[in-house]
Amino acid sequence: MKFRDCLQKYAQQAGFVLSEAQVTQLEQYYELLIETNKVMNLTAITEVREVVLKHILDSFYAYEPEIFNSGAKICDLGTGAGFPGVPLKVLQPKLDVVLMDSLAKRLKFLDQVIENLGLQQIVTCHLRAEDAGRSKQHREQYDLVCSRAVARLQILAEYCLPLLKTGGVFVAMKASNYQLEVEQAEAALKILGGKIIKIKQVQLPELEDKRVVIYIKKERSTAKTYPRKAGIPEKNPL
Repeated sequence: MKFRDCLQKYAQQAGFVLSEAQVTQLEQYYELLIETNKVMNLTAITEVREVVLKHILDSFYAYEPEIFNSGAKICDLGTGAGFPGVPLKVLQPKLDVVLMDSLAKRLKFLDQVIENLGLQQIVTCHLRAEDAGRSKQHREQYDLVCSRAVARLQILAEYCLPLLKTGGVFVAMKASNYQLEVEQAEAALKILGGKIIKIKQVQLPELEDKRVVIYIKKERSTAKTYPRKAGIPEKNPL
């Protein structure tokens, strides 16, 4: 099945209405991803249906209208090949998006994506998560922080919550075995000023593997001691 047909089919099944312009932008994104992936390791998922379901549609599922307010400033932390940040920007063009990653060559690819798709109010940022959380330019500057990173929730929370304004929301995209991570993150969230406000179950069309999106509201300012220096959150989680 061609990318356009596949995207329209599954987006419709999942309840997302896309314009022709949005479909064209995501098609361009897919073509750039596959072409660049030949020379750079961006994703192990390259088959049309799997990219649509496991990358693009999965990114869409993070979107909640009451949380992703029009004009909200979003940081996609550890964006990698641009998921979920790029699909979310295409889905809701009024979002103000920062794609943050520690690997410059990924961001060079994403700069090309932004230019080719003609996207506005979206930029890349070459920075490590722990450095971003200590930077005046980024600390407590975002309405939303999204992450599909593989780190455990208690570790991600230490990286993401310092970037949020008080009242902002950390959007963590996780696999179905999330319960243990949530339990382990309880102490960390208390220390960092976050509280889980919603856990959304996600079932991608025609796939058995289930996923969840965890929404964590920042209820108070995070102590300046967090995030700790590189490596410490992984070795000694809160």
